[in-house]
Amino acid sequence: MKIPAQNFFAGYRWRTNLYTALALRLLLVMFLLSVCRVFFYLFNINFFPDMTIANFVRLMAGGLRFDLVTALYLNLLFILLMILPVDWRFNRYYQQTLKYIFFVTNGVALAMNVADFIYYRFTLRRTTADVFRQFDNETNLAGLWMRFVIDYWYATLFLVALLAVMVCLYNTVKITGPQLKNRVAYYTLGGLAIPLIALGVVGGIRGGFGESTRPITLSNAGEYVKDPRDISIVLNTPFALLRTLGKTKLVPLHYFSDHELADLYTPVHHPHDTAAFRPDNVVVIILESFSKEFFGFFNKDKEGGHGGYTPFLDSLIQHSRTYEYSFANGRKSIDGLPSVVASIPSLGVPYFLSPYSGNRINSLASLLKEKQYHTAFFHGAPNGSMGFQAFMNIAGVEEYYGKTEYNNDADYDGIWGIWDDKFLEFYADKMNEFQQPFMSSLFTVSSHHPFKVPEEYEGVFKGGPMVIHKCIQYTDFALKKFFRKASAMPWYKNTLFVITADHTSSEIEFPDGRTDLGFYKIPVIFFKPDNSLAGYDQQHIVQQIDIMPTVLGYLHYDQPYVAFGRDAFHDSEEPFSFNYKDNVYQLVEGDHLLQYDGNKSVGLFNFKTDKMLKTNQLDQKLPVQDSLETKMKAILQQYNNRMIGDSLTVKASPISKR
Repeated sequence: MKIPAQNFFAGYRWRTNLYTALALRLLLVMFLLSVCRVFFYLFNINFFPDMTIANFVRLMAGGLRFDLVTALYLNLLFILLMILPVDWRFNRYYQQTLKYIFFVTNGVALAMNVADFIYYRFTLRRTTADVFRQFDNETNLAGLWMRFVIDYWYATLFLVALLAVMVCLYNTVKITGPQLKNRVAYYTLGGLAIPLIALGVVGGIRGGFGESTRPITLSNAGEYVKDPRDISIVLNTPFALLRTLGKTKLVPLHYFSDHELADLYTPVHHPHDTAAFRPDNVVVIILESFSKEFFGFFNKDKEGGHGGYTPFLDSLIQHSRTYEYSFANGRKSIDGLPSVVASIPSLGVPYFLSPYSGNRINSLASLLKEKQYHTAFFHGAPNGSMGFQAFMNIAGVEEYYGKTEYNNDADYDGIWGIWDDKFLEFYADKMNEFQQPFMSSLFTVSSHHPFKVPEEYEGVFKGGPMVIHKCIQYTDFALKKFFRKASAMPWYKNTLFVITADHTSSEIEFPDGRTDLGFYKIPVIFFKPDNSLAGYDQQHIVQQIDIMPTVLGYLHYDQPYVAFGRDAFHDSEEPFSFNYKDNVYQLVEGDHLLQYDGNKSVGLFNFKTDKMLKTNQLDQKLPVQDSLETKMKAILQQYNNRMIGDSLTVKASPISKR
């Protein structure tokens, strides 16, 4: 016989007054959020390799501050309805209504928290409010959600258990009353309780009552950590969502004068190349979740050897320009696309989910259109997925080819889009129809959860320790088929190919892939069929936002433009890379990685000699720290002020020319 949840702890009922019950139920929310914090760490323990018991206890204690704010925010309506000084608040049906308000509100919040146990692996930070816009255009959202619920059944089971605990513990407390029989005292004290409780709630939400106290936000989590990655343990997901709703706007920065800023760092490029423009075709292929650790070429030094899962790409690299130190500018697909095709990085909020997504921009497509290039973008997902189609319109791309244009659902994987080998073949055929010169880009889809390959290739690929390895081998095979087909086409020899990834994978085999820098290690490969670019650069740094200016420099593009990256083939200034992780800005230049929280440096590492980033050199007061801080501030000032001022093109730029 099934026992109703409300009777499970019938023998443990605690009868108490309304205010004590309110306090206990808020403490219940905080307790459940703390439990989630423990399991968030356990689910993602490989991402926090140096955790100690003492450090974890400190993180848990710091997290209570954010749990209190979350509990108060979530339960504002519940608190108000509990403290109204009216007799019918003790009515059975009124209390039942309050109970379900509590269950629904906090149940949804707990579900968000548990979902981040898994989603964190993909983003490496707590989910913020931009997630609601990120999936706006997904037509198969229900199917995706159900697939995640099934595939990550252990997280689903944990959520069910957590909700059961919430229901059972809530029902152990029974409210009795009213306690005061004197009506004057009852209403007087009840009325006085309202402002007192309201004051306590406001103070709790703000984080204190001091004059300088401001409502705490995500950055306050930095007070409790020594390693920026631990910020995600201190926070909880409902807090991160609540604190970032409507908070995606940037603030102007004024670290330097315009003249000083132009000397320190400027995204305005003024080519001085006198060579004639070279109208080569440009093909940019962005591979879903292709970490550098999947390549045999980049991992020859791994203990015991590492054959890799990309035999075709490893062979192509032998004839290409590629780099030992190459990095993504973000952790999401929607970070990667603007970085690659428009040299616009993501510093916190993905560009085309931000309020500035309507800004005028220049991109490879828009700039090469001025040179009579035909431009197109290919993505085998349902049209509009991830907002890519909208962004490409803004970027000046003439034609968009998605699942609709492919027009054969027999090759649909049922989740993300058309299988890579089929869509890459379609891609080659379409380009063969284009008038030259053309600039096209393609975004693959198959190396993604749930990590499946087409039925016809089951058993073909051996795979490896991680579930994604088989998908990587499949997409590498699809690229081999694509290049074999394309190489027989008339446009092939006159084409510059760029191959990179949108971001690294959440599936990580090697420890150096779990460092604050390892999370961004992706390939950047430039290939010309005549082998003229062959070479392995083991010294310089390159990043996704360097792709656009490098391609333009290779073509001898002669007009000014805005790009936050550099021409990796020609520019003489010091190469660098930057990104944003756990509310901390990271700058890589020379031999060092600087971590900067917007106010001060929190980390400095020699990433070449200290690959696991074990030794923080901040205490050594190295001269390089000041120069890196200055560079980071200059980048942030240019980024923020140009976004706010709609100055992402030269015509709109208020910055003086160099």
